[in-house]
Amino acid sequence: MQSVDSSQRFWLTRPFRERATQLFLGVLFAALLLVTVLHLAVPQGHPLHVTAYTVNLFGKYLSYALLAVSVDLVWGYLGILSLGHGAFFAIGGYAMGMYLMRQIGDRGTYGDPVLPDFMVFLNWDSLPWYWLGFDMAWFAFVMVLVAPGLLALVFGFLAFRSRVTGVYLSIITQALTFALMLAFFRNEMGFGGNNGLTDFRELLGFDLRTDATRLGLFLATGVALALGYILCRAIVTSKLGRVSVATRDAEARTRFLGYRVERFQLFVFVVSAMLAGLAGALYVPQVGIINPSEFSPIFSIEIVLWVALGGRATLYGAVIGALLVNYAKTVFTGIMPDAWLFALGALFVFVTVFLPKGVAGLLAHRKRKTQEQKNQARKPQEATT
Repeated sequence: MQSVDSSQRFWLTRPFRERATQLFLGVLFAALLLVTVLHLAVPQGHPLHVTAYTVNLFGKYLSYALLAVSVDLVWGYLGILSLGHGAFFAIGGYAMGMYLMRQIGDRGTYGDPVLPDFMVFLNWDSLPWYWLGFDMAWFAFVMVLVAPGLLALVFGFLAFRSRVTGVYLSIITQALTFALMLAFFRNEMGFGGNNGLTDFRELLGFDLRTDATRLGLFLATGVALALGYILCRAIVTSKLGRVSVATRDAEARTRFLGYRVERFQLFVFVVSAMLAGLAGALYVPQVGIINPSEFSPIFSIEIVLWVALGGRATLYGAVIGALLVNYAKTVFTGIMPDAWLFALGALFVFVTVFLPKGVAGLLAHRKRKTQEQKNQARKPQEATT
C-alpha cells in the first residue's frame, strides 16, 4: 500500500521535476508579474506603461494559449486532429455569458428582471429551462466544465466505439462545430441569435469595465493556463500518457496488447474539451461578447495552426504558437484587415514546408547542435589529459 501511495505522489509531482515545466512556469509567472508592475507602478504616458487595453489583450492571448494546450493534448499525444475544438471553447463561453446576462436581468434594467434583454425584445414570456440556475455563480462555473465535457463524452463515445479515426474523425468534428454554429444562429435557440450575448456588466460583483477587474481577469487566466499546463503534463507523463502515445503511433498493436484504447481516447478527449471550455469562459468577460462566430470551422482550423506553428506534442510549443499567431493577427489586421486570411494560409504553408516540428522543434534542434559542439570541443581536452 505504501508503494502505491508513493507512486501516486510521484505521478502528481512529476511535472514539477521537469526542467521544461519549471522554465515554462517561471517565464509565465515572471510575465504576469512584469505586466502587473508595468500597469500599476509605471505612470500613464510613460513608454513602459502597460495600458488597460493591452492588459485585456494579453488576457485574451492567454485564454487562446490554454485553448491551444487543450488541442495539443489530443492532437500531439493522442493523434486525433480535432477540427472542432472551437465548439467546446464556444460552449464554455456561452455558459459564462449566460451567467453574466443573468446578472443584468436580476438588476431589473430591461423589463422583466428575470429575462435577459434580448428575450424581452423578442417577446419571450418566460425563461427557457436551460437558463435556470445560471443566476448562481457556482452553477455557471460548474457548467463551464460540464457542458463541453458532456458533449465531448457523448461525441467521443460514439466515435471511438465505432473506431472512427484519421481524416474521417477530423471531418466529423468539423461537421459538429458547423452544425452547432447554424443552430446558435437561430433566435429560437434562446442564445441571442447572430448577435449572441453581450453588454456584460458584472462578474462576482466586480465591474467588468474597471481596470482592476481587467487586471484580475488577466492574472486569473494566467493561473488557469499554468494549472492546465500542469494537468496536461501530469497526464502525458503518466501511464495514461504512454498508452496515448502508443495509440497515436500504433493503435492496432496497442489493442492487441490488451488495452481498451477507446477508454483512453475518451478520457483524454473529455479532459481536453473541459480545458477548452474553461478557456472560453475566461475569454468572454475579457472581450465582452460571445456569438456563434466562435463555432466557425475556420476558427477551429486556426487553432490547429497555432499548435502546428508552435510544435506538436510539447504543450509549451502550443502556447508559443498561440501567442505568436494572435499577436501577428492583431498587428496584421490593423494594417491590412482584408488580407489576414491570405497571410494565415501562407503561414500554414511556411510551417508545413520549413518548420514541420514547429518553433519548439527548431529550439530543440538548436539545443542539440549546441550540445554536440560542446561535446566535440570537450573531446580534445579529454584526450590531452
